[in-house]
Order: sequence, then structure tokens, then C-alpha cells
Amino acid sequence: MAKFAEPMARLIDELKKLPGVGSKSAQRMAFHILRSSADDADTLASAIQNLKEKLHLCSICNNITDIDPCTYCANVTRNQRLVCVVEEPTNIAAVEKTRHYNGVYHVLHGALSPLHGVGPEQLRIPSLLKRLENGSIDEIILATNPTLEGEATAVYLTDLIKRPGVKVTRIATGIPAGSDIEYADEVTMLKAIEGRREL
Repeated sequence: MAKFAEPMARLIDELKKLPGVGSKSAQRMAFHILRSSADDADTLASAIQNLKEKLHLCSICNNITDIDPCTYCANVTRNQRLVCVVEEPTNIAAVEKTRHYNGVYHVLHGALSPLHGVGPEQLRIPSLLKRLENGSIDEIILATNPTLEGEATAVYLTDLIKRPGVKVTRIATGIPAGSDIEYADEVTMLKAIEGRREL
């Protein structure tokens, strides 16, 4: 690998820490920043500092926010008694895109993965249990990813949160809209058959 001046090498090393960024991408970004104006570089640095200073987790749902509670939890027009549990804050955007969900959220910040050292204690489960104990929830929708880890998390949470008066549901999985059945793997097809509904 080419030897770079210390400031360039340090920036490349830091950029490589970003997800999905390898050595070549980090070098391209570093040289782009070097070629940018001083104002552009300062704006980027300021945006990163501002992000770290101003954003924190919502005290209710653990979503990333600059206000507390977050806009979803503070919105009185949303159904506060319907909670959609997701793995990451980015999952909220996917649910919101449907324009058919009007409840609130709970972000776990991960999924159970013993191979990667992620157990229940690493997830934001206690605050969900606290919300349940307050008696302010009618239904919990488990919207964890349809992966081995996501399924394990959903099963674990179901055992933990199931109680009288609280409905626990799981998002349906199966064949994506617009795709062909012939390309579906056996797990996807099984989930589609299991998740069938009456017409």
C-alpha cells in the first residue's frame, strides 16, 4: 500500500472504520476532502461534531433524536397504546413508508446473536418492560428482521412480554410484492404459506 503523509493516513484509517468502507473507498473520500475547500471540510467536521453533541436516545423508545421525547412519542395524534418493536432506528423509516402505521416505536438497538456476543443484556429490553408495567400498551408488534437473529429475538421477547390484556403480534414475512414465486427459497415460501390470510 502507498505511504501517505500522517494526516492523510490518519483520515483514511478513520474512514475505514465506517461500515462498508474499504481501503480504496476511504482513500477516495480522503482525497475528495483534501481537494474540497476549507469551508466544505469545516462544514463536514462541524456536522459530525454537531451530530455527536446534539443527538441522543429518546427516554421512552430509544430512537435517535435531538429532542426528548422524540417526535413519535410526543405526537398526541399517534396511538400511544400500539408499539412496534424494531431492531434499529433505521427500521422506523421502512415502517413509516407504508403510511398505514400510526402507533409508536421501541428500538432494541440490535438482535440476539450469541455468536457475536449479543445477549438480552445488550438490548434495550428493560425500558420496553417498564412501558408494559405501566399498563399503557394494548398491542406490541414484533418487527424484527426475518433473519435467524431477528426470529430468535422475536421468540425471546414473546415469552418475556406475553401477558393478559396485551396482544403480541409478529410482522408477516414471505414473498416480496413484485417478485416471482419460482425464485423464493424454501424458508421464504414456508413463511408465506404460514402467514396466509383469508380473503
